[in-house]
Amino acid sequence: MIKTMFHRVKKHPGLIPQFFFLTLGITGAALYLIRLARGPHVTLWDKKNNPEPWNNLDPTYQYKFVAVNTDYKNLKKQGPDF
Repeated sequence: MIKTMFHRVKKHPGLIPQFFFLTLGITGAALYLIRLARGPHVTLWDKKNNPEPWNNLDPTYQYKFVAVNTDYKNLKKQGPDF
């Protein structure tokens, strides 16, 4: 297969960029699939002191970027306390 590829490139040098980008794309896709196959990526910055920082947030804490017509001060906590 590689021998055929070099033979084609010698006859048509305009195929060099096509083979380059094709190889780059296949390599990138393979590396991405390997990355996905390694498992879920969970980021915990402080494992000892506070492994679940979202449980310490107040129900009135505005953690969204945009609050359209929402008054966070009057919200009641809907989840249980852990």
